[in-house]
Amino acid sequence: MAANEPYNESVWTKYYGPNLGYIQEKYDQFLNDPASVEANYRELFILSGPPPLTAGADQPPQPVPTGDTAWLKKAVKASKLITNIRIYGHMAANIDPLERDHNPMAKWLDHETYELTREDLMALPASLLWENAPKNVRNGWDAVHRMRQVYTQTIAYEFGHVHGEEELRWLNSQAESASSPAPLNNNERKELLKRLIEVEQFETFLHKTFVGQKRFSLEGNDALVPMLDEIVRAAAHDGAEHILMGMAHRGRLNVLAHILGKPYDIIFSEFHHSPNKELFPSEGSMGINYGWSGDVKYHLGADRAVREGETVRTRLTLANNPSHLEFVNPVVEGFTRAAQEDRKSPGLPKLDTSKAMAVLMHGDAAFPGEGIVAETLNIGKLHGYQNGGTIHIIVNNRIGFTTESEDSRSTHYASDLAKGYEIPIVHVNADDPEACISAVRLASAYRNLFKKDFVIDLIGYRRHGHNEMDDPETTQPVVYGKVRNHPTVYNVYAERLKQEKVVTEGEVKLMNAEAEKVLQQAYDRMKEGKHKNAEAKTAVAIQTQRPAEAPTAVPLPQLQQINRELLTVPTGFKVYPKLERILQRRKDALNEGEKVDWALAETLAFATILKDGTPIRLSGQDSQRGTFAHRHLVLHDSENGELFSPLHQLSESHASFGVYNSPLSEASVLGYEYGYNVFAPETLVIWEAQYGDFANAAQVIFDQFIAAGRAKWTQRSNLVVMLPHGYEGQGPEHSSGRLERYLQLSAEENWTVANLTSASQYFHLLRRQAALCGKENARPLVIMTPKSLIRNPRSTSPGTEFGTGQFHPVLPEALLGQKPAEVTRLVVCSGKLAVDLQTELEAARGQDFSWLHILRLEQLYPFPERELNAFLSTFSALEEIVWVQEEPKNMGAWSYTEPRLRAIAPPKAPVQYIGRPERSSPASGYADVHAYEQRRIVREALKLNSQVQAPVPST
Repeated sequence: MAANEPYNESVWTKYYGPNLGYIQEKYDQFLNDPASVEANYRELFILSGPPPLTAGADQPPQPVPTGDTAWLKKAVKASKLITNIRIYGHMAANIDPLERDHNPMAKWLDHETYELTREDLMALPASLLWENAPKNVRNGWDAVHRMRQVYTQTIAYEFGHVHGEEELRWLNSQAESASSPAPLNNNERKELLKRLIEVEQFETFLHKTFVGQKRFSLEGNDALVPMLDEIVRAAAHDGAEHILMGMAHRGRLNVLAHILGKPYDIIFSEFHHSPNKELFPSEGSMGINYGWSGDVKYHLGADRAVREGETVRTRLTLANNPSHLEFVNPVVEGFTRAAQEDRKSPGLPKLDTSKAMAVLMHGDAAFPGEGIVAETLNIGKLHGYQNGGTIHIIVNNRIGFTTESEDSRSTHYASDLAKGYEIPIVHVNADDPEACISAVRLASAYRNLFKKDFVIDLIGYRRHGHNEMDDPETTQPVVYGKVRNHPTVYNVYAERLKQEKVVTEGEVKLMNAEAEKVLQQAYDRMKEGKHKNAEAKTAVAIQTQRPAEAPTAVPLPQLQQINRELLTVPTGFKVYPKLERILQRRKDALNEGEKVDWALAETLAFATILKDGTPIRLSGQDSQRGTFAHRHLVLHDSENGELFSPLHQLSESHASFGVYNSPLSEASVLGYEYGYNVFAPETLVIWEAQYGDFANAAQVIFDQFIAAGRAKWTQRSNLVVMLPHGYEGQGPEHSSGRLERYLQLSAEENWTVANLTSASQYFHLLRRQAALCGKENARPLVIMTPKSLIRNPRSTSPGTEFGTGQFHPVLPEALLGQKPAEVTRLVVCSGKLAVDLQTELEAARGQDFSWLHILRLEQLYPFPERELNAFLSTFSALEEIVWVQEEPKNMGAWSYTEPRLRAIAPPKAPVQYIGRPERSSPASGYADVHAYEQRRIVREALKLNSQVQAPVPST
C-alpha cells in the first residue's frame, strides 16, 4: 500500500483515542528498527502502511471511502478552500473601522465557489483537512466555519511569506488556537475601557482648551496606548531591563502622557508657552545663552522607570524624533543593541538580547514611503546590528498628510514592505481593542521565542486633519462624512461591554468623570504655576564650552610592547602571505629612525584606548579591512577562513572591541551608531564612510541628530564620523566628503571638524576624543580622513611624537618658517593639499622661500583663533594671507574660513583665495584635467609661475 493512498478504514477502525497514540508509537519504532516490534505489528505496517494522522482524537475516525473518485475530488477542493482561507483570509477580514474596502477575495473563501455543499463538507473528516484540528471541529463544515472565524474577523494574519517551517507552523497554530493568546478576563476588560477613556479625554481636553493648536491627535487609533501598555507588561515579565521606543509625532503627546508618565501639567505648560522666567528672562531668546534651543512638544522624548516596590524593574525610553518621520528607527535599534551588550571585558561585546527590546511606531504612508524603513529592516538580522527582534506598529489612519493610500504606495497594504524580510504581519481593526491586545500578545510571544521582528498593522482612521488647524474635508469629503458619524473607540467598546453585562452605564460615567477631574486639576496646577519646568532646568546644564584638553601621549615602551602583541597570532593561524609581509613591516616602526604610518597609528590608538578601559565600536562598509586595504583589524586564516582580531588578545585590554562590516547603507547605519553612542556614551563609537561623499545619503542623520541633537534635546554624543576626503583624480564622486556641509552646521561648540595630515595627529585626536566618552562636555567628531595619505611617507610620524605631545589644531610647515620676520605671504590650508605643497617645496629645494610660510589648519571647527594669532604675531612683515584648497571655491572650507581669517588678519594683509573656481560638480572626471588643476593651484600658492601646459580632455 503506497503511503499517499487513502487508508483502509476497516484496518484501522479499532484504533482511536489512546490506542491510536500507542499504535503511532509502535509505527515510529518500526521505522527506526523493524525487528524491535512484535511480528503482528510488523505485518500490519508492511501490509497497511502508516496509521491515520489523527493522534489525540477521542472518537473513532469517520469512514473514508476508498476508490471513490468523486469523493476524493471533493476532499481536494475542501483542502484548497481551507488553505485559501488561511492564506487569503486577511483580504476579506473586517479590519477597517470605516469599511472603506471592497473585499475581492471574499468569493474565494466561500464553499460554493468550489462547488461544495454543506453536506459535502460534513461528510469529510476534519482530520483530512486540518492537521491538529481542535476537538470540537469534527468535519469539513466545522473546519471551514472555524477557519473563517479565525482569519476573516477583526484580526487578520499574513504569514504565508514566512519561509521558516517551524515559525510558520507556530504562527498558524497560535492563530488557530482558541486559547492562545488567552482572552481577556472581565477585570482586564474594565481596565482596558478605563484606559481608552483616559486616552480620549486627554485629546478632547487639549482640543477644547488649546483651540487651534497643533497636537497631532491619536484619535481613531486610540488602541495604540493600551497596546503599548501590554507590550511593557510582557517585556517586563520576560525580564527586559529596557524598552526603547521610537515614533513620529502622530499620537506622541498621548504616548508621552500615558506610557512615559510625562505629567499632564508639564504638557499643558508647553501649550501655554510659559517658560521659566527666572531661567529665561527673554522669551524671544529662550535658552540661547545656554546653547539649548529646544524643540516643539510633539518631537520630544522621555524616560520612565517602571518600579516594583523600590526596585526598578524596567526602564522605558521614547526617543526624540524630528519631522523626518522614520529616521528615528535606526537610532532606537542602536539604543537597543547598546542596552543589550556588556562591554566590560576584552574581545567582542557580550550580547544578551533578553535585556532590552525595541518598539517602533510607524505612519502608514511613511512605512513604505521612506527608504530608511527598508534599510532598518535589512540590518535587523545582521551580525553587527541584530538585537533580538523589534515589534513594529503601523499607526495606520489611511491618510498621509492629505494623500489617499493609492497615491502614497504601490502595494495593497502599508505593511507589504515587511514581507520581503519574512516578518510576520497581523492586521487589526483599531475599533476592536481586545483584538489589538491579542495581536500584541502574539507579537510579544513570537519575538520572545524566535528573536525576530513582528509587524502589527493597526488600521484606524484620523478624526481630525493632518493637524488640528487643517480642514480634512477639502480633500477627503467622503471619508470625513463617515468619520463624523462614526462613534469613537471608547464608545464602541463601552457599548459592547454594557451589552455583555461587564460594566454598567453608571460605571462608564464614573470613569469619564474621574478622567476629566484629573485633567482639570493638572490644568489648574499649571495655571497657578505649581508645575515643574523640567526642560528649563535641563537646559542650564547644557552650556557651550570647549572641552578641556586631556593628556594623550603614551610612553614609548608601552607602545612598543603593544605593537609586539598586535603582531602575534594564535598558533596554527595562517595569515595571508602578502598581508603577513605588510604587517611585519610594522615590527620596527616605533624604533628610533623609523616611522609609523596612518593605519598603525590608528591601531595603536585603539589599543591604548582599550587599555584605558574605554570600549570601542567601529562600523562601516569594509571597515574590518579598510576601504583602502590598510586597516586589517580582522585577519582571515588563508587556509580555513577563520577570523582573528589582534585587538581581542591584548594583555592589558580592559574593554570590548567590536568592528563590523556594515551593509551598503549609510542613513540606517549612521543612525544606528548614533543611537548606540547616545545610549552608551562611555563607548567610543565610530562610523566610517567608504568614501566621504557616501555620507550624502545620511544627511538627515547629520542635520537632525548629530549636529543639532544637543541643542534641541540636550542629547549628548561623542560619535566619531570618518569621511575619506581628498582630490586624487578619481572623479566627482570619490573626491570630496563635502567638508563645507559640516562647517555650515558648526555652531555653539556642537562638534569638532578636523582634516589631518599626519599619523601622530590622528593618534592624539582619537585619544582626545576617547577621553570625552561619558563626559558632560562630550561632542561628536567629524574627520576628513585621507586616502592617498594613508600610504604617503610624508604623513608618517616618528615614535617620539606618540610618546610625547598632544593634538595640535594648527601645524606649521617644517620646511619653512626659519626667518618669520621676512615672511610676506602666509599660506593657510588643510588636509592633503598641505602635503602636495610640501612635495612641491621639496622638489624646489635650493630656491629661496624665506618670504613664505605655510600653516596647516588641522582642526577647522572650533576655529583655532588663539593658535593662529600666536603664529601671526611673529610675522611682522606680512603682506597677504592666502587660503589654498583643492575643492571648488563654493565648496571646501573657503566660505567658512574667509571671514574668520579676515577677523584676525593684520590691517594691511588682505585674505586671498587660490583653488578651483566655483563649480556645480566637486571634481573633474578626467585625470589629466585634475592633474593640471592641482599642479596649477600648488605652483600658484608657491609662486612657481613657470607655464603648466593645459590638457585637452578627450571626449
